[in-house]
Amino acid sequence: MRMFIWLATSSFLALSTIALAQPPSPSTLTALDHEVSELERIHSLVVAYDGEIIHEHHQGGPGVASPANIKSLSKTVLAAITGAAIEADIIDSVEQPMVDLFGVHLPSGVDPKVSEITVAHLLALQAGLERTSGSHYGAWVASDNWVNDAITRPFVDEPGGEMLYSTGTSHLLSAALTHASGETTHALAQRLLGDPLNITIRPWLRDPQGIYFGGNDMQLSPRALIEVGELYRNNGLVIDESGNEQRVLPEGWVETSWQPRGTSRWTGHGYGFGWFITQLAGEDVYYGRGYGGQALFVIPEREMTVVITSDPNPPSPGGQFQQRLNGLVEGLLSSNEQ
Repeated sequence: MRMFIWLATSSFLALSTIALAQPPSPSTLTALDHEVSELERIHSLVVAYDGEIIHEHHQGGPGVASPANIKSLSKTVLAAITGAAIEADIIDSVEQPMVDLFGVHLPSGVDPKVSEITVAHLLALQAGLERTSGSHYGAWVASDNWVNDAITRPFVDEPGGEMLYSTGTSHLLSAALTHASGETTHALAQRLLGDPLNITIRPWLRDPQGIYFGGNDMQLSPRALIEVGELYRNNGLVIDESGNEQRVLPEGWVETSWQPRGTSRWTGHGYGFGWFITQLAGEDVYYGRGYGGQALFVIPEREMTVVITSDPNPPSPGGQFQQRLNGLVEGLLSSNEQ
């Protein structure tokens, strides 16, 4: 995998803590594999420490180097694409109104309050519009215009209010990126994120108007997801094997992304820009998740990134399965303390 620069900031990693960080022991990883084997839905698990993959376990589905449907973990990747678009001056800042990015593509007849929705509101799922997820999801994806359907839904809260988990909100972000750049979201993803990370991001599902699905159904391998996690662990900087340094995400982007702006009504965990925020084994943990058991965990103080992929097909194993995945990481961290 690529070599990353560690950028020391007091906001994330204290040097004294880093000095104590140790990789998981072989016995810890063996015990982890045993726990994973009891969860048949899991396809693979990859653990990286200090920028290097130190453990891989595969027991079904696509291999660790093969693209897998990461479902709503796509929201975390979309947030990274958005940050990279800000660094590339395609978007001014997270405070830029969504309507500015849509320009002439803004549907007619929308509620005037739509003008109050910013990029930050889209990233944090705080648009205030009625959700398209849950019981509304089927009708939304069956509509003939996903963007129009999502943006013309009634406001159930003020922009910037409660976190309302809605893939329609993420899809509006994908549309905004497309209209602002003149490129598809996929083209942006590969150019701004995939190329500097040396990973391939395959084309994925588009809506009836050709907008790439924002927040669902992206295809990345577990190893590629490790690279995304490492980019955040290293505060948006990457350096290739030739020593060429590149800032992919704006300075301060990771710290801002990992500040809770809302709270999940199902888990109670905080939510920032595409990342859930919690503590496991006494450590700050930042994670993205997707339907069926797709997960990316970053544990900065342990210098660790963990990826889990699972069967993405219905029926859903429910929220308790995510708790099981969190438990696997908590066990990994707890064992590492001994």
